[in-house]
Amino acid sequence: MAEPPVTFAGLLRKLRTEARLTQEELAEAAALSPRSVSDLERGIASTPRRETVRLLADALGLAGQARAEFEAVARGRPVPAGPVTDAAAAMRTLPRDIASFTGRQQELEQLVEAAAGSGGVVGIHAIGGMAGVGKTAFAVHAAHRLADRFPGGQIFLPLYGHTPGQQPVDPADALASLLLTAGVPAAQVPPGLEARMALWRDRLAEKQLLLVLDDAASSEQVRPLLPGAGGSLVLVTSRLHLSALEDATAVSLDTLPAGEAAALLVRLAGRAGLSPDDPAVGEIARLCGYLPLAIGMVARQLHHHPAWTAAGRAAELAAAVDRLELMATENLSVVAAFNLSYENLSSERQRLFRRLGLHPGTDADAYAAAALDGIDLATARRHLEALYDQYLLTEPDQGRYRMHDLIRAHAYGLAERLDPDSDRKQAIDRLLDYYQHTAGLAESRLARQTRGRLGHPAATKAPAVLPDLPDSTRALSWERAERANLLACIDHVTRTNQHARVVILTASIAAVLQQDGPWTDAATRHAAAVRAARHLNHQSDVADGLIQLGVVQRLTGDTSGAAEAIGEALAVYRTTGDRLGQAGALNELGIVRRQTGDYPGAAQALDEALDISRDTGDHHVQANILQNMGAVKQLTGDFSGAAEPLEEALAIYRVLGDQPGLAATLSHLGTVRRQIADYPGAAQALDEALDISRDTGGRRSQANALTLLGEVRRTTGDYLGAAQALEEALDISREMGSRLIRANCLYLLGDIRRIINDNSGAAQALEEALDISREMGSRLIRANCLYLLGDIRRIINDNSGAGQALEEALDTYRGIGDRLGQANSLASTGVVRRQTGDNSGAAQALEEALDIYRAIGDRASEAEALNETATVYRLRGDLDQAEEAHRQALNLARDIDSPWDMAHAIAGLARCALAVGHITETETSLKQALEIFQQIGAAEATDVAAELAALQASADSASDSSSG
Repeated sequence: MAEPPVTFAGLLRKLRTEARLTQEELAEAAALSPRSVSDLERGIASTPRRETVRLLADALGLAGQARAEFEAVARGRPVPAGPVTDAAAAMRTLPRDIASFTGRQQELEQLVEAAAGSGGVVGIHAIGGMAGVGKTAFAVHAAHRLADRFPGGQIFLPLYGHTPGQQPVDPADALASLLLTAGVPAAQVPPGLEARMALWRDRLAEKQLLLVLDDAASSEQVRPLLPGAGGSLVLVTSRLHLSALEDATAVSLDTLPAGEAAALLVRLAGRAGLSPDDPAVGEIARLCGYLPLAIGMVARQLHHHPAWTAAGRAAELAAAVDRLELMATENLSVVAAFNLSYENLSSERQRLFRRLGLHPGTDADAYAAAALDGIDLATARRHLEALYDQYLLTEPDQGRYRMHDLIRAHAYGLAERLDPDSDRKQAIDRLLDYYQHTAGLAESRLARQTRGRLGHPAATKAPAVLPDLPDSTRALSWERAERANLLACIDHVTRTNQHARVVILTASIAAVLQQDGPWTDAATRHAAAVRAARHLNHQSDVADGLIQLGVVQRLTGDTSGAAEAIGEALAVYRTTGDRLGQAGALNELGIVRRQTGDYPGAAQALDEALDISRDTGDHHVQANILQNMGAVKQLTGDFSGAAEPLEEALAIYRVLGDQPGLAATLSHLGTVRRQIADYPGAAQALDEALDISRDTGGRRSQANALTLLGEVRRTTGDYLGAAQALEEALDISREMGSRLIRANCLYLLGDIRRIINDNSGAAQALEEALDISREMGSRLIRANCLYLLGDIRRIINDNSGAGQALEEALDTYRGIGDRLGQANSLASTGVVRRQTGDNSGAAQALEEALDIYRAIGDRASEAEALNETATVYRLRGDLDQAEEAHRQALNLARDIDSPWDMAHAIAGLARCALAVGHITETETSLKQALEIFQQIGAAEATDVAAELAALQASADSASDSSSG
């Protein structure tokens, strides 16, 4: 049966579509009206004028056999039907550059630079990317920009690797077309691939040609077409990674940045008043996945529908069940473009592609892919790599693959249409089983108190293969890599009312949620898990979930919520007789009470918890409790008593190899050593805690260690180092949502700013910390901030405001039993009273402060209080007692290596010497004090320098008088 003849209307429409031109764009390129092109394609004008045919052929870039066939059909000469462009059709001119081309400046500059520096060698650039990303447009745009550098001309050859109704061009046919286009007479084109390849390379040996090979199917298709020598440039576009193409530079095009995508939409829509800054424009670009093809289709819809608004179209795209259906124009669609890549896959890879679209998360590795598809690991890796080669997947991290949003939607749609419901459910169940088992394994490596219920029977079958997670480091790395997927799976099982899976999956990521935050999100997750456990009436799971909820509530500063959740969990554990659960709950309750300043209540809970843990023989729980007991003793000023449980906890953690436990205990121990003025020992413990935290990736423990290290550096006069540590800790606390750490950092930064005379900066930090402490109900931080604010008000001579703040701080410290805080408030109160002339009241407050400092062993604060007491004695005229107190302070400061206290003592001795007229001794001491203050960057350097200048001026005046 004879095939129907090819019509000019059908041929013109086909060639225009293959050239990726709209009717308007073709009309503009051919200098014709859009109506003329439309009439020709609809067959209304069946006998076009010769000049019109010539203009159209030029606009389409037709040459050789393709042009001859086009002109023959236009003249009514029959040509057998069939794919007119099955044979290669090289063009001596480039396709029209797109006026709306947007972005890609970095890739263009790299390409231009590479072409300029080719040095006579053939340059090959393989331009790859997913369907619709704009590979051909980029290649044509680059070719136009580079054309004048290639006097040998430009050739554009479509290879039809992914063209509907076309077979990929055979390399031998492509070479024949290239030779004809290069001017070789048809009779001289030799038969056979090798002969044609040799002639092609011979013809180009002395030429500088720009060759664009569009839509390559493979490296094997391209390789014979490459010039052999000379300074030619070859641009190859393909939907494949042409990794086997030797000496080719890969240019992988990603989707457009948001700003460039919005600009492209505005340019193509051609609407007055539409701006890239319009939120609706940005939303459309986002919903189009920043993919040029999709953006172009929606933009043309807006162009051709003046009644539509960008906001309306954005809303329709957002609400669409199948967004891809709305991304179509004329006979083009995003779905059709994606289908061409999908149809190139084997049936097994098509199935994996569809199932990857079912994944609730954002990316997948080979283990997840194997679970989804029910295949072995090696096969999964091969299939993933094949999908990556087709640009259906990206690989943002080694071994982890991700789908573009629109490709994911396409894969999901294919799965819904082609796969039975039961197949899809089984695939998802296998994936959930995999994540449940692996996350449970990881949690067992990370949890500092394993409850032993992660094996709750919700999974139907253990995965055939799991990743190797031999220790906490690998477990933490896996959970962090899979965090987004695990949370997406929890969201999926929550939506589908799979309550048992909600409980288990949430419990399986409790450690990483606690460690990394953000804790407000973690609290939401744990609250949902508690509701799911209640629905199942699993009391043990309810209690475990409440404990996790209480922990993250405490970390966010919600101490009342934490106490309520933990108290409820404790009641459940007592009802069920779960002794280990009781010990853990009492330990957490002790931490909450410590945090709110209820030290007796904290000690009571921890003592009970320790008794239970010793009975059950759980050393891990014992170590956790001992660590917290040490922290409570340290806060109540019992430093020697604090060291004992901390050292015991440290020994247990070392035996167990619990790195996070070691870091936390070393941080507490560093605090105790700082408060007994063992600054080298404190720094050593905190440096070790910080190193462990960095090695294990513990963000919260890093922030704690940095905060405490900042406090040690502040005490030893390293204000710059202290500020750096505290700023780093502050950044982490903001990332994690930790109000407690943030408030502590702000308090300490306020103190440092006070010391270096930045009183306004200090007050700002302290007011912010004070607001946070009031929101959290933290009496300790509130008292600390009030104490420092009182000191700042004293410095700026607001003695009334200072006395008020210090009195409130003292009352709060007494209420929570914080002896160190009481002593600090009393010492500052003594200074305020001295400044207001109440020297007897000042001496009384300072003596009370000194008694507490000596009782708790805080030698640094004792030295500071001795210097202040000496000042009061000097002002009262008791110079002997003043000098004695300063010398005690100086000896103590030297023992503990505190340069700030040393400088204050030396300056005080200078003032005593001046009072009795010992000018030389005064000058020597002031110079020594000034040098120390300047070395540590203390604000007192200014006052001492002024005193020294006044002394020297007085001496000079006396010398002038005597000489006169």
